[in-house]
Amino acid sequence: MEYFTSYDGTTLAYRVLHGGGPPLICVPGGPGRAAAYLGDLGGLDAHRTLVLPDTRGTGSSAMPADPTTCRVDRLVADVEALRRHVGLDTIDLLGHSAGAGVALLYAAAHPERLHSLVLATPSFAAIGLPSDTGAEEVLASRAAEPWYAQALGAYRAVKAARSFAEAAPHRPAFEPLMYGSWDAAAAAHAAADPVQRSLPVSEAFYDGYTPDPVALHARLAALRVPVLILAGERDLWPTAASAPRAAALFPDARVVVQADGGHYPWLDDPAAFASAVAGFLADAGTRL
Repeated sequence: MEYFTSYDGTTLAYRVLHGGGPPLICVPGGPGRAAAYLGDLGGLDAHRTLVLPDTRGTGSSAMPADPTTCRVDRLVADVEALRRHVGLDTIDLLGHSAGAGVALLYAAAHPERLHSLVLATPSFAAIGLPSDTGAEEVLASRAAEPWYAQALGAYRAVKAARSFAEAAPHRPAFEPLMYGSWDAAAAAHAAADPVQRSLPVSEAFYDGYTPDPVALHARLAALRVPVLILAGERDLWPTAASAPRAAALFPDARVVVQADGGHYPWLDDPAAFASAVAGFLADAGTRL
């Protein structure tokens, strides 16, 4: 684990998986989950050097004196501090889930510092777009699963919860819906969530944040870098049906829907995920 001091003096941690290519900064989601859950992103480290920061207050990163700095828009400053720390003029940036919201806001605030942007099963809440278009159809497609009835009830409870803490007791039963295939690897990955997650950071992530869609969409429309939105066919947040509307914001965006993929598509089909991301990044390097 390596460390750096962010803009406000908070010590933040990051892990580096040295691979065969340039750095790719990977912002984890949760929100509030340490980057350990990303693993090696399905072997993506064979193609790129992965820089995996723990969001402030999670994993090995310190909890800040001011918890409001854990809010989605304020986390942008930590990405910029990390960019400066690793000495890159421009970065290839990947955000997963809620971490994609941080990546999107970084793109809006620092477009000149981006080389490419990868949004892996992203939440679009930070830019004021829905992430669950067609969710009922996705749910119905899994009705034959033996765990479906219990998971559906838990899903409704999680959706109705007013806080992450209120949702937490329902998450174990809900988790099978987050994976393309509910097998032993998926169950182990889900079981690690409570240990890896900081509920105070989860609660702070959107607290007091209201997006300005008009301004944000205008900034993203002016972004002159290639963007990949990778969705899972079986994911609920975001659904594959949500991706095209978000992609339309950008001048140069590609949507890839991973067949049978869930919210963690590198677990469902590591080769497909790594190939899609590595291929996009290789094309981005050729075009820019």
